[in-house]
Amino acid sequence: MPLDDTQHSAPLTSLRLPVGDGHELYVEIIGAADGIPAVYLHGGPGSGCQPAHRQLFDPGRFRAVLFDQRGAGRSTPARSREANTTAHLIADMERIRIHFGIERWLVVGGSWGATLALAYAEAHPDRVLGIVLRATFLGTRAELEWAFGTGLSTFYPPLYEDFLSLLTPEERVSPVDSYFRRILDPDPAIHGPAARAYGDTERILSEVRPATMRLDLSPSSRIPATALMEAHYFSHDSFMAPDQLMANAHRLAGIRGIIVQGRYDHLCPPRTAHALAAIWTDAEVRVVDGAGHSLSDPGIIEAVTAAIRSFA
Repeated sequence: MPLDDTQHSAPLTSLRLPVGDGHELYVEIIGAADGIPAVYLHGGPGSGCQPAHRQLFDPGRFRAVLFDQRGAGRSTPARSREANTTAHLIADMERIRIHFGIERWLVVGGSWGATLALAYAEAHPDRVLGIVLRATFLGTRAELEWAFGTGLSTFYPPLYEDFLSLLTPEERVSPVDSYFRRILDPDPAIHGPAARAYGDTERILSEVRPATMRLDLSPSSRIPATALMEAHYFSHDSFMAPDQLMANAHRLAGIRGIIVQGRYDHLCPPRTAHALAAIWTDAEVRVVDGAGHSLSDPGIIEAVTAAIRSFA
């Protein structure tokens, strides 16, 4: 089922919520006023929520909050990295929850949204009704090194050569770090090509049947928004302690969880979801065969929607 927002009306409420440090978040809330409270966390970091994400929630059963995280989407200042860390995002979620008078809510997120969902739930387990994750990512350097190193070179060798071609021989010793340094460089001649190559590589890895498997390295003014924010977060180890989410997974005890996992997810492979569920024993892993990372891959949106609906 492709993501399609044409069948959905405008959000019940939308607003701009100041959260301090000069940041103002775009927030919308949809569904029934007396519905089960839920919050949706977009990926990236930096991608922003899409109108089609509303379709994950039955408007007759849920009261769902969707928001663009700091520096993402319609939140302002756009692409700002100032006062923008995982701790800030967790605090923003609490501001939103309190603003809407929600006591506890269902927390839903995919990829980076899964990272933030786990970080929030481990910090505030008493505020969580349940958790639905897609494409579990724990925010660690090891996962990034696998996705853009071992995994990329194993499944897409020519693409990996394209990925390395932007780097000097010295930079290729640690390509992930080198890409982040380039993306965060203030010179457009340096950060532009790196951001495009990184973003396009990530897109190819996220699709189970990508239209192209090589990078277009021709000059372009296009700079993907997520590349900048990912470089900011991931060059700082997602602003978390080493293996923080696994070390604190015991705090999720008693919270029911459903983890939707594409069998052929090259960015967030199944082993991560299963390793988490081995510690968080209240969680169930639901593997979708024939699917990869993307929410729009065959079977993924149906599985996520069914997982959310099961909490009703």
